[in-house]
Amino acid sequence: MAIAKRKKKFFDVKIPLIEKETQLQAYEPSELDRRFIKYDLTRILRGKSMIIKLLVKLKDDELITIPKEVKLMPSYLKRMVRKGTNYVEDSFSTKCADSQIRIKPFFVTRRKVPRAVRKALREKAKEELINYVKDKPSEEVFDDVLKNKLQKFLSLKLKKVYPLSLCEIRILKVEK
Repeated sequence: MAIAKRKKKFFDVKIPLIEKETQLQAYEPSELDRRFIKYDLTRILRGKSMIIKLLVKLKDDELITIPKEVKLMPSYLKRMVRKGTNYVEDSFSTKCADSQIRIKPFFVTRRKVPRAVRKALREKAKEELINYVKDKPSEEVFDDVLKNKLQKFLSLKLKKVYPLSLCEIRILKVEK
């Protein structure tokens, strides 16, 4: 007896964070549950090369995504760092309202600065970011990074230490 072949179909997957919809291919929606997808946000963010990693969840016969990681592309950062400037980067893990997240901020100074200034920027940024995210859920933190609210807030706080030409969150990801 011949076995009937199954045909893959496209299923709509909602991305509420950016109010978009995409399609994934599978035999049935339950196969897509707990699958990771990568989505390029370069067009949406007008040239800021960013990729978001999303986890697909099946809720009430509807496929919805949850953000797990946003990452700035190295090519974008390389373009931003000029000759005669310094860059400052850091990496730390902190608690937000519903999960543990890792934040990697990235700053570019306007001129070359002493190591003490770079250290002060790094420490002030860590302190401000920990205070900013401790009472917010991870989805809201991701939304703030995409809408540039977090970077703007941080830039204004760090301006008192040293004015920056670029203030970005290089990587933001959910650890637990």
